[in-house]
Amino acid sequence: MKTKLLITALFCLSGTVMADDILSSAPNGIMLPENYSDWQIISSSHREDNKTMRIILGNDVAITAVRLGKTNPWPDGTILGKLVWKDATLDKWKKATVPGKFVHAEFMKKNAKLYKDTGGWGFTRWLGMEQKPYGDSPAFVKECFDCHQPAKDNDYVFTHPVELP
Repeated sequence: MKTKLLITALFCLSGTVMADDILSSAPNGIMLPENYSDWQIISSSHREDNKTMRIILGNDVAITAVRLGKTNPWPDGTILGKLVWKDATLDKWKKATVPGKFVHAEFMKKNAKLYKDTGGWGFTRWLGMEQKPYGDSPAFVKECFDCHQPAKDNDYVFTHPVELP
């Protein structure tokens, strides 16, 4: 329940509309996951190079893998979602970085057989509040997979799940 409240608060702060009912297909045929805003948080990250903050979510398969410590490799059926906002500050709280304008939602879907050419992962991205599918053709996944090469030893995943008490 706390996780859902946190996600809801982040969406409200950024002005993002919940995407539960939006269905769209990326150029590689992967659909925007339904109800991803109900998923649990696995981690967060901040990129200094492009001044964005990210919340990383996981579907039920991913959450079970995290709880069991079975994330390298992640099991087939895992879907990881990354919601990205530009950095912002509040007038009354300039020292804190908070979610600003929503940039995009990215997803990695694990299926070792189906996506064998990209390390077992299908990649997708939806841009802006409109959730416009990214890429002009299925070849856009090369860009994603090339970026994930430094994380090859971690099943091509940059995210490290947070530890909870």
